[in-house]
Amino acid sequence: MDTLTALTTRVSSPRLQEPGPNDEQIDMLLRAAIRAPDHGLLRPWRFIVLQGRQRERLGDIMVAHLLEQQPNADRRTQNNAYSKALRAPTIIVAVAEVTEGHKIPVWEQVLAVGASVQNMMLAAYEQGIGAMWRTGALANSDLAKEKLGFAPKDQVVAYLYLGTAASSLKSLPDERPADFIRELP
Repeated sequence: MDTLTALTTRVSSPRLQEPGPNDEQIDMLLRAAIRAPDHGLLRPWRFIVLQGRQRERLGDIMVAHLLEQQPNADRRTQNNAYSKALRAPTIIVAVAEVTEGHKIPVWEQVLAVGASVQNMMLAAYEQGIGAMWRTGALANSDLAKEKLGFAPKDQVVAYLYLGTAASSLKSLPDERPADFIRELP
């Protein structure tokens, strides 16, 4: 698949199943990630690759975050939170480990990590790997950042779920770029 085809046809895979990407494919995803644009060459991206039982640790973090927000959450709600970590065979957590006070503002550092996630999604699509970019309240949780080994100043940019698409992917309607262009006032 050529680059333009991947860019113009990529869709997310909300339902994923085994098999997940193999080690060689994950290496290629990460190689694509670290080639993202990065003003100042700060390399703010950090990645945690979770597979197998490691996802259970993320499930525990999800439950801890839930209980921090809702101390009286019932067992069913806790189980639902935990199961979110098991929705894909592989999850790559992408974090912006930011340098505060640098001439490159924090928001640009976060965008660089966002670009790295997009690169991974395109590389996944090209390799036939389903991918879904997830965030949610957990991305802003200081508790989750701490348990993942990051500082409160750092920003979780994505929980990138990876695996085999469990159902056929819905193509998006063709849209006209002109609909998104504005003229200077």
